[in-house]
Amino acid sequence: MLFLSMIRTRETGQQPSERLMNEMGKLMDEEFKAGTLVRTAGLRPTSEGVRVRSNHGELSRTDGPFTETKEVIGGYAILEAESMDEAIESVKRFLAVHGDEWALTCEIRPLDGGMEYGPPA
Repeated sequence: MLFLSMIRTRETGQQPSERLMNEMGKLMDEEFKAGTLVRTAGLRPTSEGVRVRSNHGELSRTDGPFTETKEVIGGYAILEAESMDEAIESVKRFLAVHGDEWALTCEIRPLDGGMEYGPPA
């Protein structure tokens, strides 16, 4: 079963330490080899983003940054796991690598269906 883990944080401009980058690299290598981590990426700051909304068919656009947002999705991971409990354990390992340097929340949700349209960009 596939799960999406959305990594939520405050947009502070904080950069990962060398220790975190090394530990994260090791963890991701292990998870990819085990088949647990399917895909992952960080997201650029909201200042580079755009929101497009539909309000009953009327479209509007808001350019970032989104100052009213308290938390942002800073990245994501697609996980392959037998159960939600297994996905949670994977996310716990991810959070543990961050130690006390970061304040993060991961929201985990099962993916429902989906289609593959071609190679990722």
